[in-house]
Amino acid sequence: MPPGASPAASAEAWTWENAAAGAAAGFATVATLHPLDVVRTRFQVSGGRGCYDLPPYRNTAHAVYTIARSEGLRGLYAGFYPAVLGSTVSWGLYFFFYNRAKQRYLQGKDDQLRPVHHLVSAAEAGALVCLFTNPIWLVKTRLQLQTPSHHTSRYSGFSDALRTILKEEGWLALYRGIGPGLLLVTHGAIQFTAYEELRKALIFAKSRQTRTDNRSCDDSLNSIDYAALGAGSKQRPGSDGTPKYKDSWHVVKETARHEGVRGFYRGITSNLLKNLPAASLTFVVYENVIKLFKAAKEKT
Repeated sequence: MPPGASPAASAEAWTWENAAAGAAAGFATVATLHPLDVVRTRFQVSGGRGCYDLPPYRNTAHAVYTIARSEGLRGLYAGFYPAVLGSTVSWGLYFFFYNRAKQRYLQGKDDQLRPVHHLVSAAEAGALVCLFTNPIWLVKTRLQLQTPSHHTSRYSGFSDALRTILKEEGWLALYRGIGPGLLLVTHGAIQFTAYEELRKALIFAKSRQTRTDNRSCDDSLNSIDYAALGAGSKQRPGSDGTPKYKDSWHVVKETARHEGVRGFYRGITSNLLKNLPAASLTFVVYENVIKLFKAAKEKT
């Protein structure tokens, strides 16, 4: 930080770099782990009350094998375009809004933010991102649930799905499921707060070493540190045109009634296999892109 510069001014200078680094992290995560997201999505709707013609999957490995055998690589990457678009936009906006919120709380302060400030900043960012990107995630989910045996007319791609939904169901349909999405904001806020606090603790633990080799505190952390910090912190209508569920509460009641507690945990294995490395990969890419931006600025 330049002499006399406040933390808020320093943070503001990096707003767009944070957004770009977040977008790069989102792209890398989806490109690497998308097949597990497809498996998780299909697990969550298979075997329940549905009009989805999905084959029975015994476990995550069997699901990957079945999809690859019957649909090929294209099946494992169903909905890839909206997933890449959604994740890139989501993480870019998330880090942008998150850092803007932190700037507000840093105004007039010379010290570091408290955990509650990180929590509120992350919650604000998550809610805003949810409002911006819910339509993308809805289209992605519907594309992932398409199989060769789908009885209803298939979407040919992202733009076709978007046009069809708007034409047949109206723009409000693009915001189905936003209630649970906003509830998940709490999880994201807790993860970011944990990441920030663990990061500060790790930097403090390494601070004695940095004094001896002339590196800044941030430079003392490497990709393995960021991976550990990240991991540690961590539907279309039926053929008759009527939605399978009316709203989020109806989903809860019908799932409990027809499938029991087990129905709420469908796809948990593939979800865990995806989310732990995803959290690590996201923060590794994000922090290293930020380092590249800093190195480039120092040379100019």
